[in-house]
Amino acid sequence: MINLENIHSLTDFKRNAKEFVERMRQTNSPLVLTVNGKAEVVVQDARAFQEMVDRLRLAEEELQRLKREVLQREIAIGVDQLEQDEALEYDDESLPLLMKRIKARGQQRLNQPAKP
Repeated sequence: MINLENIHSLTDFKRNAKEFVERMRQTNSPLVLTVNGKAEVVVQDARAFQEMVDRLRLAEEELQRLKREVLQREIAIGVDQLEQDEALEYDDESLPLLMKRIKARGQQRLNQPAKP
């Protein structure tokens, strides 16, 4: 969240750039610069920006890893069901019923309280 103390006009930034840059280095907080009272630009220390980009990249990699794990688990369940002859075949007539069941199951999961 942007601290209100870190919102300044572009004109003020131009006049006092050195002081603002030093403040950003000390606080690792970005500045929001306004033009005619409207937020237009965010300025941030390069090191703090790189740290933020690195954290975002790591979070995205972790999300992809978790998605792969879930997909692998779901595929393994499907393979087990095929091997145990538990798989069902659907055709054009029965496919709408399958979709309805999948949606209902998904809705049930959404309505369940989150596990701690």
